[in-house]
Amino acid sequence: MKVSDAMTSQVSTAAPTDSVRQVAQTMAHVDSGAVPIVDNGKVVGLVTDRDIVLRVVAEGRSFDSPISEAMSDGEVYSVTAEDNLADATAKMANHQIRRLVVLDEAGKLAGILSLGDVAKDYGAKQVGKTLEEISEEPGDAAH
Repeated sequence: MKVSDAMTSQVSTAAPTDSVRQVAQTMAHVDSGAVPIVDNGKVVGLVTDRDIVLRVVAEGRSFDSPISEAMSDGEVYSVTAEDNLADATAKMANHQIRRLVVLDEAGKLAGILSLGDVAKDYGAKQVGKTLEEISEEPGDAAH
């Protein structure tokens, strides 16, 4: 199974100069806890609702400050839409993250893969496959 089979492809983005308030409103409008930060077509960060709480609310910063001040520092972990889903989930586990940015062949944002996407799509399909195998006629399967 490929990442493209489970990822969310309709993703709202923000610019590094957008205000914390604008990004929080976007999160509320699209019911998402993460927004990729894109500058000149390149993903430069990812901000989560938790980032906003810890780096803005808890520190008493202004909601009008740029979202770049609330982004997580460090590498933005990514995969491509064509990558193997099992490899992507292993990457999540290795880096102890809940979301991966999905890039296309040109390095542009194609979507986001979250643990929820994996549980919903990959888990359900795996359960379906197992149930199908259990339901096979006795002569159809080698046991």
